[in-house]
Amino acid sequence: MKHTELTASDFKAMVIAGAENLAENVELVNALNVFPVPDGDTGTNMNMTFQSGKERLLQTQTDHVGELTTALAKGLLMGARGNSGVILSQIFRGFSKAVETYETLTSEQFMLAFIGGVDAAYKAVMKPVEGTILTVAREAGIQGEIKAKESDDIVEIMEAIVQGAQTSLDDTPNLLPVLKQVGVVDSGGKGLLCIYEGFLASLKGETVADVTQVQKTPDTAKHSHAVFNEANEHPLSMDEITYGYCTEIMVSIGLGEGQLKEFDYDDFRNLLDTKGDSLLVVADDEIIKVHIHTENPGEIMQLGQQYGELVKIKVDNMREQVRALEQEEATLQQQADPLMTEELCGIKLTNEPLKTAIVAVAAGDGIRDLFESIGVHVILEGGQTMNPATEDFVKAVEGINAESLIILPNNKNIQMAAEQVASIVDIPVEVIATRSIPEGVSAMLAFNETASFEENVAGMTDMSKEVTSGQVTYAIRDTEINDLVIKKDDFMGLIDGDIVVATNILEETLYQTLDAMVDEWSEIVTVYIGEDGSQETAEAALSRLSEKYDAIDTEIVEGNQPVYHYMMSVE
Repeated sequence: MKHTELTASDFKAMVIAGAENLAENVELVNALNVFPVPDGDTGTNMNMTFQSGKERLLQTQTDHVGELTTALAKGLLMGARGNSGVILSQIFRGFSKAVETYETLTSEQFMLAFIGGVDAAYKAVMKPVEGTILTVAREAGIQGEIKAKESDDIVEIMEAIVQGAQTSLDDTPNLLPVLKQVGVVDSGGKGLLCIYEGFLASLKGETVADVTQVQKTPDTAKHSHAVFNEANEHPLSMDEITYGYCTEIMVSIGLGEGQLKEFDYDDFRNLLDTKGDSLLVVADDEIIKVHIHTENPGEIMQLGQQYGELVKIKVDNMREQVRALEQEEATLQQQADPLMTEELCGIKLTNEPLKTAIVAVAAGDGIRDLFESIGVHVILEGGQTMNPATEDFVKAVEGINAESLIILPNNKNIQMAAEQVASIVDIPVEVIATRSIPEGVSAMLAFNETASFEENVAGMTDMSKEVTSGQVTYAIRDTEINDLVIKKDDFMGLIDGDIVVATNILEETLYQTLDAMVDEWSEIVTVYIGEDGSQETAEAALSRLSEKYDAIDTEIVEGNQPVYHYMMSVE
């Protein structure tokens, strides 16, 4: 029998089945990770994200499909973990926006939801990478569209979507070289396929096991996943500023006498995209918020006034900010040493509002104590294997009385979840793209509580790039990456995220990694001892290093961090 209408009960059953299938395949999706380190894992992040959406949906009592999709999207956003989880949340945010007004869905409306999801996901990623979950979502949607032109059966359309996703997933190694190198498919795309397979099983009245064979390990012993590389948007020097005015406006839609046209998000965003960079447009039925770096702030205001009344305007000259930062560089350097600067030690929250509050993600008593000592206001527990959700960030800052907020994720897989905070809270938020604890520490050394929000963002971003980060951990499986043969339980040395050393001796791995990090310009080497590391091994490796490089200063910090035996920084 043809299935030409999707009801609320149908949609609930789809989501439950999709969540079940993803949960059953978490281990498989996790196994498709390029690095054999014990990390936050794509499957785990996607599963926790989708489970959050499912729970929000099940708590919503309505027979209106559109309202259920809105609940799902909200739950996904609040529970989004890691890059894969954030992108998944954006897929279903677009899905929801396309059908939020419909009580039930026809086959045409059903298909529009998937296309809306693709559009929203691509907009969410500044520099989309092909061969990832984005590609799988797009090409699955294309196949669904083709089927929808010849059939109004929702089951047949979903079958085409699943087949399109599978075909696209199989092709991801041809689009992303790192996947082809180790002979596997993209992990985020696999996670999305698992959800779609669950949807199909539900629509056909089958169990998940009837549609997909759950695998606990991949067919190959080699593993990979896609990595998103986000460009730094913040100006670090005068030469890097193309558009000199950081411009923010808020428009109250429909108010005032100047409204000339009905608001269309896509038209407005596309137009603004030609006027500058670092663009962010957030809108609902009442308010439009715009952030853009431009050479003509007045033009941005005039464009906003086409839709209503300007209720907030903020313009900063970034070239002037850079000039001021250059003049203050000597002062910032004097404040940089956490052992010598009393003003940055022991900051306590008071009832007085802070100009700028800092939230940092960290794990390990010693690391947390270090961040507190250099001025971080809130420490959020997390890192490798513990990727906080967007909701965790929101809860962490609820008690802060601050005019603005800076977040240090200290892990690239946490960054996108942190970036969603700006769309939820009512104060300006910036995420400094710190990929490691050393980068976060370095960024904090540039924080000046008396400086403006924009000055701190620029200075902290600049300082975070002045350090080389390293980690030593262990391999959880055999693999081969970039001609480096790694055996299970080997110790591995990573530099700025890349595995460069693998041996079966911990001290040798630490020394070789440090040796690869140090060059003739290096001055300070710091080793953070993890809960599985030892002072003796750290001292032995640094002693060997000092014999080779007599000009460097060395320091050891008891970090007590999990996962990494040692974290290292070279400045």
